[in-house]
Amino acid sequence: MMTKVGYLPDETTSFVGRRPELARLHTALTTRRMTTLIGPGGVGKTRLALRAARAAAGHYPDGAWWADLSPLYDDALLLPTVSDAVGLADHTLRMPVDALCEWLSDKRLLLVLDSAEHLRGPCSHLLGELLTTSPALTVLVTSRQPLGTRGEYAVEVPPLPVDGASDALQLFADRLRAADPGAGLDAPGDEAAAVEICRRLEGIPLAIELAAAGIGRHSVAQLAARIGSRFETAGPGGGPEDAPAAGAARLDLLADASVWPRRHRTLRTAIGWSHELCSPVERLLWARLTPLRTDFDAETAREVCAAGPLTPDAVDRALQGLVAQSVVQRDGDRYRMLDTLREYGGMWLVELGEEKAAADRHAASFLDLARRAHDGWTGQDQVSWYHRVSDAHLDLCAALDHLLAHDVEAAQEMAGRVGFFWACCGHLSEARGYARRALDAAPVDGPHRTRLQWVFGVAALLQGDFATAEKYGALCTAIALYDRDDEGMLGATYLSGITQLMTGEPAAALESAERVLRMTDRVPADSAHRLRCRLVTVFALTALGRLAESEAAATALRRACERGGEFWTRSYADYQLSLIALLRDDPETSATHARAMLAGKHLLRDSFGIALGLDLLAAAIAAQGAGARAARVYGTGHAYWRMVGHPQRGTPELGPVRERCELQARAAVGDEAYQRAFERGQSDNAEVGLADALRTGLQL
Repeated sequence: MMTKVGYLPDETTSFVGRRPELARLHTALTTRRMTTLIGPGGVGKTRLALRAARAAAGHYPDGAWWADLSPLYDDALLLPTVSDAVGLADHTLRMPVDALCEWLSDKRLLLVLDSAEHLRGPCSHLLGELLTTSPALTVLVTSRQPLGTRGEYAVEVPPLPVDGASDALQLFADRLRAADPGAGLDAPGDEAAAVEICRRLEGIPLAIELAAAGIGRHSVAQLAARIGSRFETAGPGGGPEDAPAAGAARLDLLADASVWPRRHRTLRTAIGWSHELCSPVERLLWARLTPLRTDFDAETAREVCAAGPLTPDAVDRALQGLVAQSVVQRDGDRYRMLDTLREYGGMWLVELGEEKAAADRHAASFLDLARRAHDGWTGQDQVSWYHRVSDAHLDLCAALDHLLAHDVEAAQEMAGRVGFFWACCGHLSEARGYARRALDAAPVDGPHRTRLQWVFGVAALLQGDFATAEKYGALCTAIALYDRDDEGMLGATYLSGITQLMTGEPAAALESAERVLRMTDRVPADSAHRLRCRLVTVFALTALGRLAESEAAATALRRACERGGEFWTRSYADYQLSLIALLRDDPETSATHARAMLAGKHLLRDSFGIALGLDLLAAAIAAQGAGARAARVYGTGHAYWRMVGHPQRGTPELGPVRERCELQARAAVGDEAYQRAFERGQSDNAEVGLADALRTGLQL
């Protein structure tokens, strides 16, 4: 389990030079609240920000957190992306900016926003609000231009020095050895040629890395000659391959030409030269990869890019060629393209007239991912599918936006299939928002729309909007009855039943769930909807005080989930078994089940479920007489409740138990010691607190 505070990406290549810049950044981060690293694309802003943030992270009790904005094509997902980056998974109906401001209001952390130039206005507005409401927040931004936020301190990032310093040459040599451990600058004239390459490329790190990748096809001396020839003939448009009419438009987003004219041309020329070295299929793959917003694997590359001359096998070969030329970066079995190079490929995609076709293939690929994830809900790979859906979030949103404009029925299917994953993983606003947009787009009747209405109701339920949840539960029930759809009936009963439980009507929930389970006995026992409907009966029996029946039902449900590899429902069966044991004055058994629930919820990255489980575990620990330990777990639980934006809440029967056990904990250690332990748990990093809570030893 991760216990570090914050999140910063790993550095996958060597870091060279930048001592003056790092010293200046250290001073800025300790004396300024907002610092923006500015410079053209490819100059090394991201690497410098990452190294500076890593060096400074220990000075921030609440950690250093990284938000990559380069995949965002507009500001619609800016707030969710920043919220995800700092660990906020808001489950409420509040405005997202209000939730984020409240979450950060008492935190001392470093927030890094990488690649903000295409969202300058929205980022400036957001940071203005965050810096006003969060007095201990420090912000570091990378952008090609200043954002214009009040109090912003801009630090220019220059290229690596090429005269009288070895940094640019060291970078060139390092990248040579990274591609071929036996490579070097040992042959006569190699070092002088490499110095000339770095001088021609003006010390721009990305240009140097692309040049070093070309050594596989040329000697260092040949490369220097080719680059010299290239730069002598390159015009201001970026290179001889630029059509005169299009030359002025290509890569203009890399920098403001009035500020960075020479470096702008240099980088454009270097990228264009690298593009020329690619084979025709490698160039085509470069262009077709650009719709992908996040890291991808080879399978996804084949799905999104294979068509015409790019067969699936050709995609595999071309992908390795792009890796060899540093156009695509590889980390294990995952690949990624830098945003600067993605821009270049995107403009080639437009010139090829393939923009719509590429977006269609991208949407089809992620619709297929949504289908497979939905089908794998109760299989052995449920946790893996949760993570894949979570990791592909920005690509799924991009695909949904495209389908909403071009294929409403497919959009409804996709939003319905990923919506429950999103609701359970904390993307409640997106689940409800996309469901609403897809429902409003067109009245396309059928199973996809019905599933989408169910997702909309579940999202409303988890946000505490019980009136909307009740309305959509009734609507889904009516549709399922009309269609004689047993699976739909089970799903509708789950939605209505949980709503009734949360509004204090357990008897009605139990009657409905038992009746529908009898009516739909032809549905397989491992059906996701059937398992969830059985969960309603367990919750209702507990709420009604029928503990023996509830325990038997929960135990049977847990076994069924174990057989099918289902974690989400199983964790709630554990929750009920823990509550039942606590109600029977068996706190040791209660703690065991609570920890099992927490382990499952942690696997699924379900912050809401973790908050519920920590409350129950704290109560079980308090009932064993370990007052200080219980107080600390209660404090960690409070941190998770803040993370999801809710005051402590669960099913109604938990409240009195929690209050009674909290009084026991206070009595065991005294109010002052209890408060100290509670505050420690509340101020700990959430992951650290959860790891401590899962330890089984008690300190009485």
